[in-house]
Amino acid sequence: MAQPVIEIRQAVTSDVATIADFNIALCRETEGRELNRVTVLEGVRRFVSEPARGRYFVALIAGEVVGQTAHTFEWSDWRNGEIWWIQSVYVHPLHRGHGVFRALFAHIKQLGEMDAECCGIRLYMERENDSARQSYLCLGFSETGYEVLELLFSGTESSTSGVGHEFG
Repeated sequence: MAQPVIEIRQAVTSDVATIADFNIALCRETEGRELNRVTVLEGVRRFVSEPARGRYFVALIAGEVVGQTAHTFEWSDWRNGEIWWIQSVYVHPLHRGHGVFRALFAHIKQLGEMDAECCGIRLYMERENDSARQSYLCLGFSETGYEVLELLFSGTESSTSGVGHEFG
């Protein structure tokens, strides 16, 4: 069977509801909890409309959004450049295993390689997600000696499992 044609583009306002739904599904799948849809919708809306925060990209097959990822910016004074953090990785279950994330990542990697400010790409993931780990290692990522810790302020969604796979 032939691989589907996957189109990648930067997310636009009309993608906000789908991205929010995918983020809610992502949290449900990886952490077993429900996010507040109104909060997620507003968060995605702000992210898409304020490109200084980062960018969402969506993958389309036959015009339907089937996957997403975002990247944010971290300034590295050690490298005098930006590290792009991959976040909010989600592929609809019916389209997994067909190269959707690979296409999304290849697009972001190409943009990063062409951007003189970008000096690398990082991501974080749920510790126990071995299939994601293998996928990321196959794409050229390497494990680091770093652990991700967080301190969330009152009124924000918190992770029950420490480091989340929610990427955002």
